Amino acid sequence: MQCALKILKGTKLLGVQNNVNQYSRGLVLSSVRATNLEKLFPNRDEFQTRHIGPREHDQYEMLKSIGYKTLEELTETAVPANIRRKEDLDIEGPVTEYELIKRIREISEKNDIWRTYIGMGYHNCCVPHTIMRNIFENPGWTTQYTPYQPEISQGRLEGLINYQTMICDLTGMEVANASLLDEGTAAAEALALAYRQNKRKNLFISDKVHPQTVSVIATRATSLGLTYEVGDVFKIEFSAKDIAGILIQYPDTTGSIDNFTNVVKNAHANGTLVCAATDLLSLAILKPPSKFDVDICVGTSQRFGVPLGYGGPHAGFFACRQKLVRLMPGRMIGVSRDANGNDAYRLALQTREQHIRRDKATSNICTAQALLANMSAMYAVYHGPQGIKDIASRVHNLTLVLGKGLEKAGNKIHNEYFFDTITVSPKHSWDTVKKNAEQAKINLRYNTDGSIGITLDETTSIEDVNDLLKVFQANVTVNDILKDDDASKRSISESPFKRTTPYLQHPVFNIHHSETRIVRYMKALENKDVSLVHSMIPLGSCTMKLNSTTEMMPCSMRGFTDIHPFAPVEQTNGYLQLFSELEKDLCAITGYDNISFQPNSGAQGEYAGLRAIQCYHESQGNAHRQVCLIPISAHGTNPASAQMAGMQVEPIFVRKDGSVDTAHLNEMITKHKQNLSCLMITYPSTNGVFEETIGDVCEMVHEAGGQVYLDGANMNAQVGLCRPGDYGSDVSHLNLHKTFCIPHGGGGPGMGPIGVKKHLAPFLPSHPVIDPLSPKVDNRQNYGAVSAAPYGSSAILPISWAYIKMMGPKGLRKATQVAILNANYMSKKLEKHYKTLYKGKTGLVAHEFILDIRDLKKTANIEAADVAKRLMDYGFHAPTMSWPVAGTLMIEPTESEDKGELDRFCEALIYIRKEIQDIEDGKLDASINPLKMAPHTQEQVISSKWNRPYSRELAAFPAPFVKGSTKIWPSVGRIDDIYGDKNLFCTCPPILPEQ
Repeated sequence: MQCALKILKGTKLLGVQNNVNQYSRGLVLSSVRATNLEKLFPNRDEFQTRHIGPREHDQYEMLKSIGYKTLEELTETAVPANIRRKEDLDIEGPVTEYELIKRIREISEKNDIWRTYIGMGYHNCCVPHTIMRNIFENPGWTTQYTPYQPEISQGRLEGLINYQTMICDLTGMEVANASLLDEGTAAAEALALAYRQNKRKNLFISDKVHPQTVSVIATRATSLGLTYEVGDVFKIEFSAKDIAGILIQYPDTTGSIDNFTNVVKNAHANGTLVCAATDLLSLAILKPPSKFDVDICVGTSQRFGVPLGYGGPHAGFFACRQKLVRLMPGRMIGVSRDANGNDAYRLALQTREQHIRRDKATSNICTAQALLANMSAMYAVYHGPQGIKDIASRVHNLTLVLGKGLEKAGNKIHNEYFFDTITVSPKHSWDTVKKNAEQAKINLRYNTDGSIGITLDETTSIEDVNDLLKVFQANVTVNDILKDDDASKRSISESPFKRTTPYLQHPVFNIHHSETRIVRYMKALENKDVSLVHSMIPLGSCTMKLNSTTEMMPCSMRGFTDIHPFAPVEQTNGYLQLFSELEKDLCAITGYDNISFQPNSGAQGEYAGLRAIQCYHESQGNAHRQVCLIPISAHGTNPASAQMAGMQVEPIFVRKDGSVDTAHLNEMITKHKQNLSCLMITYPSTNGVFEETIGDVCEMVHEAGGQVYLDGANMNAQVGLCRPGDYGSDVSHLNLHKTFCIPHGGGGPGMGPIGVKKHLAPFLPSHPVIDPLSPKVDNRQNYGAVSAAPYGSSAILPISWAYIKMMGPKGLRKATQVAILNANYMSKKLEKHYKTLYKGKTGLVAHEFILDIRDLKKTANIEAADVAKRLMDYGFHAPTMSWPVAGTLMIEPTESEDKGELDRFCEALIYIRKEIQDIEDGKLDASINPLKMAPHTQEQVISSKWNRPYSRELAAFPAPFVKGSTKIWPSVGRIDDIYGDKNLFCTCPPILPEQ
């Protein structure tokens, strides 16, 4: 401070020179003049200096170690000149973190928060503040990766098995998965399962199903060559035995509760599966769908403690009979045992997943909604069975009172029995009610037949009900109505639909009801998981980079969290501005012309993009173009998505250097020229290499009449350096949870918006309630919705918007350059110990690289899985294991990890290689060694029964940097995967309650 005062006192701003010493920011002032005020008052730190890990001097040292002087020199060598971009991106310059928050808050406040009673599967709820703060806003929960390494993922796995138990208990079904994307896609998956189970091609959807769900199913059915009918399920004729499955809504979209016993009985008698979309909270007091003998239950758990967020992210649920479990889509948590025989959680039945089954996969589901499922599960843990029942009863009783009051005033209620939703034919005109509602800032559901829907929720108060009565000009109050003994006439508790079976009986739902207990429970689970708060997660193709606090803060702003996805668009100006600005920036980054934000996962983006291509061909009279060429190194979701889009998948070979075999590609293009739909390719290649032929490849496909789908998983190697839309791609999905900083959340949320060239814009997804591209795109020829909400998981889009704004064009470019630098630095540092499998012609990799572990199987019986498990003892999450090449490790450091962390990870791998050398030399036992026995738990190491032929210190503290208070202990030993699949158990294991 004194130094700064001296500078100011000694400086004459009108031309007097002044020499001063260096002060705290390292600035030397000499010849200070009025035109040099920025030197005296330097700008605040730019965000890029926080986002990018290596400091400038570190970058210099790293560049020197791989033989380069500058980042630009490295870029010119690594990125092919024929696609390299010289101009800066056309996006606005960087803003500081403080300026960003001010600006995004102003945008959020442009959204008008009205009291909303629209319903249709979306409800306001009271998110417990302790869950909001300790999970939703906690990087220890948001920055975990998908739990493919279960030994260091036991916390979120326990949370997800709580979720599965909650779903099974409330629906009455036998098994549930760990969440899907939303209710609409879950329903589509359910009917697709019915088709796979009995091979029939006709579907029937109740006309009382939410309209967005119908649209998502229609999109899926069309691409799979299935037919569907929407109508009255009580009039279905099953005798032809040609219906694969039917979908009912319980309670239905109008609010009514019906008895489906005979419908289900007739369906089963004729070999048809029955799927029920249901409301989770209603099942706390309502007979579960299992009592009707349905086969599958789907829905959303959003109203269990997850904000509306203008449509997402929310966790959809899927539960079914045990006999259908191996056909069930998505991820499922199972109970297995570890090396000590203790219960341990893991992902079960992973061989069902698309990464293994590829075009034979039953689904392309790649992202669960783990973070949101954990929030919903914790909501149930916090409230317990009685608390959930109390919430449900309160909502239902308020709805009963509202219905009675409206009837007393002469309005007609269409529902005999209902839970939280009534459909009303108003006594006064529709326009009068709407005008009254708007004056009170109330949103209702206005149906085309002149009726009005009203859905109450957990946040509804007695005063709110009185205001709703006033909107309909009912001259009564709640107190007046309660004096009438007939007020509970339609109560579920007095009906045949009353629930009589218990739920949430497991101790976990009955002992954490004080905030002290719930906070400790959440923290205990968090402490079992490795996340980015602990160490780098170097997963190739998954880009586990910094998710900054400033980027995350807008996700909790009320202006973004409390908006219903079907609120009138004039109330959502903040969101519309955000979408517009983010679309403009993403188009500038990619070279595309339009963006659709509807796909709420990367795999959904693939599907949406491929459907756009197919619809384009159909519009050109080329419906026969259905062949999709995909390199064998591609993500498993690529062929799975193509198959779901109705395409014929043809594999393309990869050369020994990891690049696409252009000769084989040319051969296949020639062979399928008349029927070629598209090429689906990843760039840089899945093998971590910039291929110089990418432009030529795109041209080859276009000359044959095809389109190019470029998988956007590796955009982190391209932003600011090259653009897919420039070198020939027609469409890409963008993994916002990778390149653009949305956190992975332990397995979701994800976002996969698609960018398209202008000719594909008319074929982007639409929506039956709110069309997200109208009126921006002319000549719409869309295929319907791919997600339940018009803009997908809107509430997390501010993260990517903020990242781009704070980085600016130069910051984004530098981030990409440093990502490439970090990967090449690590590859070079490890080259004496491990072989990098693929490099480009220049000897460089892109932003990721593959270490070949296969030879170690021959010399020491060590596999990639052993190295992965041993890394846990060093405090690290494993890289991507055995993909895209079996027996390898794929490493992506990202730009956010500093040199010290890169060095520590490399040192860990080097120490492990020395341990392998000791096995090869006979110094360590070939069977009982630190790798084969890894990971080592604290319980194992401190046990008095240590009988292994290596020391406890080698087991737990194998390197100097592992010692100390930062040691991360796996909570279980190595888990037995085979036992878990043979003994499938997917709900909370029985435990003794605390004494």
